[in-house]
Amino acid sequence: MLEIVPVHLAPIELPLLLVSTPAGFPSPAQDDMEEPIDLGEWLVEHPAASYIMRIEGNSMSGAGIHDRDLIVVSRAKKPRPGHIVVALVHGERTLKRLRRRGDRLWLVAEAEGYPAIIVDEHVEVWGVVVSLARRFA
Repeated sequence: MLEIVPVHLAPIELPLLLVSTPAGFPSPAQDDMEEPIDLGEWLVEHPAASYIMRIEGNSMSGAGIHDRDLIVVSRAKKPRPGHIVVALVHGERTLKRLRRRGDRLWLVAEAEGYPAIIVDEHVEVWGVVVSLARRFA
């Protein structure tokens, strides 16, 4: 189940460091700053056609999307095989990866124990996931 989260896209600018941060070995710190970044603008490319949804469950944990994460879903982007999508299956929302198997499209989980769902007349691919937000603390 996915919960639609109301959002107010007021600009919030945060400083952005000019340097990238390695996730491997430490590197010397630098004080150089780039122009501020507006996270709302960075995460949401098409605000009029986008929604923020909260994830419930772990069927997409293999793709790095976990319970209580927030995703930005764009209805402006055309769904293609390989995209992570929100779909309506018999009127119920679900989050899965769109895959092509042979001449058919399927909705496939990224975790064990979830059956693949064939895209047929009972399935509507509703939007494409374009961003993810997660709090760690």
